[in-house]
Amino acid sequence: MTTIAAPTAVLISPAELVALQAETPVVVIDTRDPDTYAAGHIPGAVNLREIFTYLATSSPEGLKELASTFAAALGAVGLSGKETAVFYEDAMNSGYGQSCRGYYLLTWLGYPSVKVLNGGYSAWKGAGMEVSTEAVTPTPATFPQMPHADVMLTKEDVLAALSTDTVLLDVRDVDEWIGESSSPYGKDFAPRKGRLPGARWIEWYRFMKPSAQGPMIKSPAEVQAECAVAGIKPTDTIYLYCFKGARASNSFLALKQAGFTDVRMYFGSWNEWSRDPALPIETGAPMAMAA
Repeated sequence: MTTIAAPTAVLISPAELVALQAETPVVVIDTRDPDTYAAGHIPGAVNLREIFTYLATSSPEGLKELASTFAAALGAVGLSGKETAVFYEDAMNSGYGQSCRGYYLLTWLGYPSVKVLNGGYSAWKGAGMEVSTEAVTPTPATFPQMPHADVMLTKEDVLAALSTDTVLLDVRDVDEWIGESSSPYGKDFAPRKGRLPGARWIEWYRFMKPSAQGPMIKSPAEVQAECAVAGIKPTDTIYLYCFKGARASNSFLALKQAGFTDVRMYFGSWNEWSRDPALPIETGAPMAMAA
């Protein structure tokens, strides 16, 4: 039986968030749209929708713009490096992993302390916690300049990984995986439908399970079991992708919490890959399904 090491917990419960706020400076970041935020949010939370909406490219210029955009935005909501950032969305299955996208971006930017509210706002309300409709004006800070973590992939990295032992893991919805749709934004939003050649598939929902407070990310043992079905081991090198790096961020967090050590993400994902006709894609029924 595999012994799973317990990494530093990123996922926290509503009660743990309250305790954390009493112990240390915390900036709670609501990633939902402004109207939803205005209708009710965690007291003191700031609203930063761009965590979810930004579409990135993996060129040197694109990654430079991505870093500068979020350094400015996250500094503007009060992150100086001394505070713990805590992201949340409405529920873990309804926001396409947007709170986890905030976690991934701050991980890449080297920020020292990042958490995600497991279960999101639905878990907060389910726990009977106080809610607020009062808009919060953040206190701006200077976002720290730190070495970037080695978790970001370019399309060149992915191209070089084709036909190697690297696991290309597609976590998109089934209609995207089989080539019926190009994106969650619409069937024909992107110019090509399909998947990365040789990719394996675990739909991002499978890393979560229901609870009384809504969907929660599964335990390390459960995540390892999901991956074992797809022939993926904790020691494999895993390259994640989805459409724009949100659902893959949910999966990135699930895998890291489960002890998978070599996990990176192609953040440009299908939105970028599908727009370059020189890049190969795979269409039709996946080989495992063809028979």
